[in-house]
Amino acid sequence: MSGTVTTPDAAPDAAITYDTSRVGTLARDWLLLLKPRVISLVVFTGAAGLAMAPGPLNPLVAAVSILCICMASGAAGAINMWYDRDIDAVMKRTVTRPIPDGRIGAEAALGYGIGLSVASVILMWLATNALAAGILAFSIFFYAVIYTMWLKRSTPQNIVIGGAAGAFPPMIGWAAATGSMAVMPVVMFGIIFLWTPPHFWSLSLYACKDYGRAGIPMLPVVRGARHTRWQILWYTIMLLAVSLVPSFTHQAGWLYTIVATVLGLGFIYFAIQVLRDKQDANGVSLTGDRPARYSFRYSLAYLFLLFCGLLADHAFIAH
Repeated sequence: MSGTVTTPDAAPDAAITYDTSRVGTLARDWLLLLKPRVISLVVFTGAAGLAMAPGPLNPLVAAVSILCICMASGAAGAINMWYDRDIDAVMKRTVTRPIPDGRIGAEAALGYGIGLSVASVILMWLATNALAAGILAFSIFFYAVIYTMWLKRSTPQNIVIGGAAGAFPPMIGWAAATGSMAVMPVVMFGIIFLWTPPHFWSLSLYACKDYGRAGIPMLPVVRGARHTRWQILWYTIMLLAVSLVPSFTHQAGWLYTIVATVLGLGFIYFAIQVLRDKQDANGVSLTGDRPARYSFRYSLAYLFLLFCGLLADHAFIAH
């Protein structure tokens, strides 16, 4: 049986009609609102915070905590897509998202994001403790309001400051397991915080025209490609230094030290390749920004493998 369902959009005279015979496609669109690719890395780093925490871990508490982190990340992503629907509609890489493409109404998406946000925080509070729920709530607010609604459109430092939004999960996981905070989750926060700028700036180098068309003051748009390439290098150097803090503070053993050093030097190598990319007089790549694309892909593997090394060291070496 098929039919249509009409949902009000942001404009009072607009409506979106769904074909109920395409339930699977509609369900996929609601999933896409949550930014599932982002969720996977967020959940992994949150789980790492849980696993690194001292003392026994209740499996049920761990499962609920991960679920809450997943829900909160998706909720923030949905609110982000609701607010950014105007710029998503003019950027090539985002124009097919559910809201700008007209497959999901803006008001429905906002309600979806707010509902998931409230549910995730309440569930985290009931299942764990107020500290974990409080950090979770602040992380949603930081990404949805401070980054999306303020920083993203107002300053080229949007990614630097806004990078904190994606760095909270290890702290949330640790707090959920212990009800307290310590140095280690703060260091994990710092690693993700410093990883975010070179990760996103690599992307922004080859998506510069898209950001410029949308009026987003990303660093390459405002300060130019050459300045951005240098910033990528400096941040990867700082990232290597901070990633070795657990080794120098004896919170990690030789296995993590080796992994962090090799991965960090690898990231610096890719950053140098980005800097050395053939450029014209304006610093624009003559190779289609291939080094920047490779750097972006490496950055994804870097964070995953670094935290895998930390977990392996914690499980087999340090304890």
